[in-house]
Amino acid sequence: MSRNAEPARRRVLIVDDHPIVRHGLARMIEASPDLAVCGEVETVADAKHAIRTLEPDVVIVDLTLGQGDGLELVRDVRAQRSGLPMLVLSMHEESIYAERMLAAGARGYIMKEAASDQLLIALRRVLAGKVYLSEALTARLRARGAASTGETTEDPLRRLSNREMQVLGKLGRGLSSRAIATDLTLSVKTVESHRQSIKRKLNLTNNAQLLQYALTLDRTSRGGA
Repeated sequence: MSRNAEPARRRVLIVDDHPIVRHGLARMIEASPDLAVCGEVETVADAKHAIRTLEPDVVIVDLTLGQGDGLELVRDVRAQRSGLPMLVLSMHEESIYAERMLAAGARGYIMKEAASDQLLIALRRVLAGKVYLSEALTARLRARGAASTGETTEDPLRRLSNREMQVLGKLGRGLSSRAIATDLTLSVKTVESHRQSIKRKLNLTNNAQLLQYALTLDRTSRGGA
Protein backbone atom coordinates (compact mmCIF):
# COMPACT_ATOMS: atom_id res chain seq x y z
CA MET A 1 0.00 0.00 0.00
CA SER A 2 1.40 3.42 -0.91
CA ARG A 3 2.04 6.01 1.76
CA ASN A 4 -0.80 8.13 0.37
CA ALA A 5 -3.36 5.31 0.31
CA GLU A 6 -6.24 5.79 2.73
CA PRO A 7 -7.04 3.00 5.21
CA ALA A 8 -10.02 0.83 4.30
CA ARG A 9 -13.35 2.11 5.60
CA ARG A 10 -15.21 -0.26 7.94
CA ARG A 11 -18.31 -1.74 6.35
CA VAL A 12 -21.70 -1.09 7.99
CA LEU A 13 -24.92 -3.00 7.28
CA ILE A 14 -28.17 -1.21 8.25
CA VAL A 15 -31.23 -3.31 9.20
CA ASP A 16 -34.35 -1.17 9.62
CA ASP A 17 -37.84 -1.42 8.10
CA HIS A 18 -38.24 2.34 7.64
CA PRO A 19 -36.65 3.61 4.39
CA ILE A 20 -36.38 7.19 5.64
CA VAL A 21 -34.51 6.03 8.75
CA ARG A 22 -32.19 3.83 6.70
CA HIS A 23 -31.35 6.61 4.28
CA GLY A 24 -30.77 9.10 7.10
CA LEU A 25 -28.40 6.70 8.85
CA ALA A 26 -26.61 5.98 5.58
CA ARG A 27 -26.00 9.68 4.90
CA MET A 28 -24.62 10.16 8.39
CA ILE A 29 -22.29 7.16 8.11
CA GLU A 30 -21.09 7.93 4.57
CA ALA A 31 -20.02 11.40 5.70
CA SER A 32 -17.48 9.76 8.00
CA PRO A 33 -14.03 9.06 6.53
CA ASP A 34 -13.59 5.73 8.32
CA LEU A 35 -17.02 4.14 7.77
CA ALA A 36 -19.03 3.08 4.70
CA VAL A 37 -22.49 1.57 4.25
CA CYS A 38 -22.26 -1.78 2.45
CA GLY A 39 -26.00 -2.49 2.43
CA GLU A 40 -29.49 -1.54 3.66
CA VAL A 41 -32.17 -4.18 4.35
CA GLU A 42 -35.49 -4.29 6.18
CA THR A 43 -36.19 -7.90 7.23
CA VAL A 44 -34.46 -10.57 9.28
CA ALA A 45 -34.22 -12.89 6.27
CA ASP A 46 -32.64 -10.19 4.11
CA ALA A 47 -30.25 -9.30 6.93
CA LYS A 48 -29.01 -12.87 7.25
CA HIS A 49 -28.45 -13.05 3.50
CA ALA A 50 -26.66 -9.68 3.47
CA ILE A 51 -24.38 -10.73 6.33
CA ARG A 52 -23.32 -13.81 4.37
CA THR A 53 -22.80 -12.06 1.05
CA LEU A 54 -21.65 -8.54 1.99
CA GLU A 55 -19.47 -9.48 4.99
CA PRO A 56 -20.00 -6.28 7.00
CA ASP A 57 -17.71 -5.30 9.87
CA VAL A 58 -20.66 -4.16 12.01
CA VAL A 59 -24.45 -4.36 11.82
CA ILE A 60 -26.96 -1.73 12.99
CA VAL A 61 -30.21 -3.48 13.95
CA ASP A 62 -33.60 -1.97 14.73
CA LEU A 63 -35.34 -3.76 17.59
CA THR A 64 -38.73 -3.58 15.84
CA LEU A 65 -38.85 -4.95 12.30
CA GLY A 66 -41.81 -5.43 10.00
CA GLN A 67 -40.97 -9.08 9.37
CA GLY A 68 -39.18 -10.82 12.20
CA ASP A 69 -37.58 -9.27 15.26
CA GLY A 70 -34.27 -7.60 16.07
CA LEU A 71 -33.81 -9.72 19.19
CA GLU A 72 -34.13 -12.89 17.13
CA LEU A 73 -31.62 -11.60 14.57
CA VAL A 74 -29.05 -10.63 17.22
CA ARG A 75 -29.35 -14.01 18.92
CA ASP A 76 -28.99 -15.94 15.64
CA VAL A 77 -26.00 -13.90 14.45
CA ARG A 78 -24.26 -14.36 17.78
CA ALA A 79 -24.68 -18.13 17.48
CA GLN A 80 -23.32 -18.25 13.93
CA ARG A 81 -20.85 -15.34 13.81
CA SER A 82 -19.94 -14.41 17.37
CA GLY A 83 -17.21 -12.02 16.23
CA LEU A 84 -19.56 -9.74 14.28
CA PRO A 85 -20.53 -6.73 16.45
CA MET A 86 -24.20 -5.75 16.49
CA LEU A 87 -25.41 -2.29 17.53
CA VAL A 88 -29.12 -2.03 18.35
CA LEU A 89 -30.76 1.25 17.34
CA SER A 90 -34.29 1.58 18.68
CA MET A 91 -37.07 4.00 19.55
CA HIS A 92 -37.83 1.84 22.59
CA GLU A 93 -36.67 2.88 26.04
CA GLU A 94 -33.30 1.35 26.87
CA SER A 95 -34.27 0.61 30.47
CA ILE A 96 -36.76 -1.95 29.16
CA TYR A 97 -34.82 -3.63 26.37
CA ALA A 98 -31.08 -2.84 26.48
CA GLU A 99 -30.00 -5.48 28.98
CA ARG A 100 -31.99 -8.15 27.17
CA MET A 101 -30.37 -7.22 23.84
CA LEU A 102 -26.90 -7.27 25.36
CA ALA A 103 -27.58 -10.69 26.85
CA ALA A 104 -28.67 -11.89 23.41
CA GLY A 105 -25.34 -10.81 21.94
CA ALA A 106 -25.54 -7.12 20.98
CA ARG A 107 -22.49 -4.97 21.71
CA GLY A 108 -24.42 -1.76 22.21
CA TYR A 109 -27.84 -0.12 22.45
CA ILE A 110 -28.65 3.40 21.32
CA MET A 111 -31.93 5.29 21.24
CA LYS A 112 -32.94 6.72 17.86
CA GLU A 113 -33.46 10.13 19.42
CA ALA A 114 -29.75 10.17 20.36
CA ALA A 115 -28.48 8.76 17.07
CA SER A 116 -27.49 12.06 15.48
CA ASP A 117 -25.06 12.78 18.32
CA GLN A 118 -23.94 9.32 19.34
CA LEU A 119 -24.22 6.92 16.39
CA LEU A 120 -20.68 7.29 15.05
CA ILE A 121 -19.26 7.14 18.58
CA ALA A 122 -21.24 3.96 19.25
CA LEU A 123 -20.18 2.34 15.96
CA ARG A 124 -16.51 3.03 16.56
CA ARG A 125 -16.73 1.75 20.11
CA VAL A 126 -18.29 -1.60 19.21
CA LEU A 127 -15.87 -1.96 16.27
CA ALA A 128 -13.06 -1.57 18.80
CA GLY A 129 -14.45 -4.52 20.74
CA LYS A 130 -16.04 -2.45 23.48
CA VAL A 131 -19.64 -2.09 24.67
CA TYR A 132 -21.66 1.05 24.07
CA LEU A 133 -24.36 2.14 26.53
CA SER A 134 -25.66 5.59 27.39
CA GLU A 135 -24.33 7.27 30.51
CA ALA A 136 -27.79 7.03 32.09
CA LEU A 137 -28.04 3.27 31.61
CA THR A 138 -24.46 2.71 32.74
CA ALA A 139 -25.20 4.61 35.95
CA ARG A 140 -28.41 2.64 36.45
CA LEU A 141 -26.61 -0.69 36.12
CA ARG A 142 -23.91 0.40 38.55
CA ALA A 143 -26.54 1.50 41.06
CA ARG A 144 -28.29 -1.84 40.75
CA GLY A 145 -25.03 -3.64 41.42
CA ALA A 146 -24.34 -1.47 44.47
CA ALA A 147 -27.84 -2.21 45.78
CA SER A 148 -27.52 -5.97 45.42
CA THR A 149 -28.14 -6.40 49.17
CA GLY A 150 -31.19 -5.35 51.12
CA GLU A 151 -34.67 -4.89 49.68
CA THR A 152 -35.09 -5.38 45.95
CA THR A 153 -38.10 -4.76 43.76
CA GLU A 154 -37.97 -6.97 40.72
CA ASP A 155 -39.14 -5.58 37.41
CA PRO A 156 -41.93 -8.00 36.39
CA LEU A 157 -40.74 -7.87 32.77
CA ARG A 158 -37.54 -9.64 33.84
CA ARG A 159 -39.67 -12.74 34.48
CA LEU A 160 -40.51 -13.02 30.78
CA SER A 161 -38.49 -15.05 28.32
CA ASN A 162 -37.14 -13.42 25.18
CA ARG A 163 -39.92 -14.98 23.12
CA GLU A 164 -42.56 -13.76 25.54
CA MET A 165 -41.11 -10.24 25.30
CA GLN A 166 -41.37 -10.48 21.51
CA VAL A 167 -45.01 -11.52 21.73
CA LEU A 168 -45.81 -8.82 24.28
CA GLY A 169 -44.14 -6.17 22.14
CA LYS A 170 -46.12 -7.16 19.05
CA LEU A 171 -49.35 -7.18 21.04
CA GLY A 172 -48.53 -3.61 22.03
CA ARG A 173 -48.27 -2.70 18.37
CA GLY A 174 -51.76 -4.03 17.71
CA LEU A 175 -50.97 -7.42 16.12
CA SER A 176 -53.37 -10.32 16.52
CA SER A 177 -52.21 -13.77 17.60
CA ARG A 178 -52.40 -14.96 14.00
CA ALA A 179 -50.33 -12.00 12.75
CA ILE A 180 -47.76 -12.55 15.50
CA ALA A 181 -47.55 -16.23 14.59
CA THR A 182 -46.87 -15.36 10.96
CA ASP A 183 -44.32 -12.69 11.87
CA LEU A 184 -42.37 -14.93 14.26
CA THR A 185 -42.85 -18.16 12.27
CA LEU A 186 -44.80 -19.83 15.08
CA SER A 187 -48.12 -21.62 15.28
CA VAL A 188 -51.13 -19.71 16.58
CA LYS A 189 -51.35 -22.30 19.36
CA THR A 190 -47.79 -21.48 20.44
CA VAL A 191 -48.53 -17.75 20.48
CA GLU A 192 -51.63 -18.37 22.60
CA SER A 193 -49.51 -20.44 24.97
CA HIS A 194 -47.07 -17.55 25.30
CA ARG A 195 -49.96 -15.17 25.97
CA GLN A 196 -51.15 -17.37 28.83
CA SER A 197 -47.65 -17.55 30.27
CA ILE A 198 -47.26 -13.76 30.07
CA LYS A 199 -50.54 -13.23 31.92
CA ARG A 200 -49.46 -15.63 34.63
CA LYS A 201 -46.03 -14.07 35.11
CA LEU A 202 -47.41 -10.51 35.14
CA ASN A 203 -50.38 -11.40 37.36
CA LEU A 204 -52.93 -10.39 34.72
CA THR A 205 -56.31 -12.07 34.86
CA ASN A 206 -57.68 -11.75 31.32
CA ASN A 207 -56.89 -10.80 27.74
CA ALA A 208 -58.21 -7.26 28.17
CA GLN A 209 -55.69 -6.61 30.94
CA LEU A 210 -52.93 -8.18 28.85
CA LEU A 211 -53.72 -5.96 25.87
CA GLN A 212 -53.88 -2.83 28.03
CA TYR A 213 -50.54 -3.71 29.63
CA ALA A 214 -48.96 -4.29 26.20
CA LEU A 215 -50.31 -1.01 24.80
CA THR A 216 -49.15 0.96 27.85
CA LEU A 217 -45.71 -0.63 27.70
CA ASP A 218 -45.39 0.22 24.01
CA ARG A 219 -46.33 3.87 24.63
CA THR A 220 -43.95 4.09 27.61
CA SER A 221 -41.04 2.49 25.77
CA ARG A 222 -41.51 4.95 22.89
CA GLY A 223 -41.41 7.87 25.29
CA GLY A 224 -45.16 8.47 25.33
CA ALA A 225 -47.28 9.46 28.26
